Amino acid sequence: MIVVMQTDSTPGQIEAVLNRLREHNLRGHLTVGEERTVIAVVGAAIPPTLREELEHFAGVKETLRITQPYKLVSREVKPSDTVVTVGDVKVGGGHLAIIAGPCSVESEEQIMATARAVREAGANMLRGGAFKPRSSPYSFRGLGEVGLQLLAQARAETGLPIVTEVMTPADVDLVARYADVLQIGARNMQNYQLLEEVGRTGMPVLLKRGLSATIEEWLLSAEYIIAQGNPNVILCERGIRTFETATRNTLDLNAVAVARKRSHLPVIVDPSHGTGKWYLVPPLTLAAIAAGADGVIIEVHPDPDRAKSDGGQSLNPENFMGLVPQMRAIAKVVGKTW
Repeated sequence: MIVVMQTDSTPGQIEAVLNRLREHNLRGHLTVGEERTVIAVVGAAIPPTLREELEHFAGVKETLRITQPYKLVSREVKPSDTVVTVGDVKVGGGHLAIIAGPCSVESEEQIMATARAVREAGANMLRGGAFKPRSSPYSFRGLGEVGLQLLAQARAETGLPIVTEVMTPADVDLVARYADVLQIGARNMQNYQLLEEVGRTGMPVLLKRGLSATIEEWLLSAEYIIAQGNPNVILCERGIRTFETATRNTLDLNAVAVARKRSHLPVIVDPSHGTGKWYLVPPLTLAAIAAGADGVIIEVHPDPDRAKSDGGQSLNPENFMGLVPQMRAIAKVVGKTW
């Protein structure tokens, strides 16, 4: 349920409501918006008489039942868009995030060349994997902390914030020392211990949708992060597994519109993993922006034919540079800026 406070409610009145929730072993998450202040009530067992009880409190306008299983993620709690700030970059609320870089950090020469190229083309964040989950245990799985150090070096030169994946709860502290955005990969979307751990950092988190996850399951995973007091969650649609074999995955642009309807969180799209084909990345990138996405995350490699991972879905710098003006044109039509 949510408690809607009156526009002129005082801090003391809000604290009185929060104290009563604690008496019932419940938590209240406060959201202060331009039009209203809302307290989202979460907990295992909400007493049936609580709504009537709270409506007698001074400063309370009304109480409402939340119909969705996810509470803090829902637009019922927060009607306005959440804007996640990463350095000088804003994601959501009409701001478009263009995240680009290689699937894996392979060497200093490779990551520095890519960072310079995507920065020059117009990207505002740099992606790159230091720890890589791979289907085969014999595939290249990243450089670990050395890869993180190279990403930090690229950030120091280009000014681009870093988006990189964290795979286990034990690695969160290490990755958080280098990264600006902690990425949760598709295979870890329902790793609830990891979700809670990144939630406790308070850092921006990019949450990829699982390979076979429903939109509701995806939003419930975001709920795990926000329930730890971290509102800085970016949802990422990266394609789902279907019967189609012509592409690596099926990029579900329905999910962009549905997630933005149901949730206040920004939603970005990964057309590289969504298709697995580099030549499909440009049209699907433009389609994602037209569908209302708050950004895209695109794989770019200086020499895709020699990439140690996912070269077949990576743009080269020239192709990425050619795509950016088209992205700007579509963004202008739908009212997005970066």
